[in-house]
Amino acid sequence: MMYLLIYLVIINLVSFITFFVDKRKAVKNKWRIKESSLHLLSFAGGVYGSIAAMLFFRHKNKKLKFCVITVLALILHLVIGLRIIMYLFR
Repeated sequence: MMYLLIYLVIINLVSFITFFVDKRKAVKNKWRIKESSLHLLSFAGGVYGSIAAMLFFRHKNKKLKFCVITVLALILHLVIGLRIIMYLFR
């Protein structure tokens, strides 16, 4: 269980930093990080870092499709988390 928590902390930090880098590249009109890569980080467990970065940096929050996919990743992770909690407390 400890390894899972360490993984989640790291993947969320990576997601947050990746959004920051993409935002900096957007401001400077440089080559950007693919949206699919940002989504992959969210679905891999970094959804909380993604949402925090979207709010903190105001990045990708006006793209409806991007927001919807991020919310779907959040719902997926909440369901998985609840299932794990239910399994552990049986």
